Amino acid sequence: MSVETVVDRYLDGRITVLIGDLTDQRVDAIVNAANASLLGGGGVDGAIHRRGGPAILETCRAIRATRYPQGLPTGEAVITTAGELPARYVIHTVGPIYGQHRGDEPRLLANCYRRSIEVAREHALTTIAFPAISTGVYGYPASEAASVVSRTLSQWLATDDSFTEVRLVFFNRSHAETFVAAAAFGATDESA
Repeated sequence: MSVETVVDRYLDGRITVLIGDLTDQRVDAIVNAANASLLGGGGVDGAIHRRGGPAILETCRAIRATRYPQGLPTGEAVITTAGELPARYVIHTVGPIYGQHRGDEPRLLANCYRRSIEVAREHALTTIAFPAISTGVYGYPASEAASVVSRTLSQWLATDDSFTEVRLVFFNRSHAETFVAAAAFGATDESA
């Protein structure tokens, strides 16, 4: 198990920002920043598939064959087994590629978080851990993403008390600190 460092907590401790390995999180569900194919890839997606084993890929193939033959749409989310991961489930969501959605990137990124939480709630899950969706190879500026993510989570948690902990897991300190500096927890306007 990797060492984790809590950087900050928000909304009465319901949101935790930490530095660690997403694949080590012992929560009900971790969120995969997947690609539309759901068949694995690089970064977070590849790490989850490698550590979780073949059961995740098998379930993803079944979802593609039955529900999303053209691939999972950006902003949508689906749930699978977590295989050999310490989490119980993996929720897969496809983030927006920055600059490819005609200015709709904030809404699509917010949908990734909203839909992931909705899917978790549909399965009576109470703890969830997110990576920084779209901020890697998809190029979403981390400070812009932090504003969208913090507002979206604030809106959701203001009306839903079923989640006991939402973790935002960053691989390194500089990414976590960028997020904390730009976060707008408590802001609940509809611009996200």
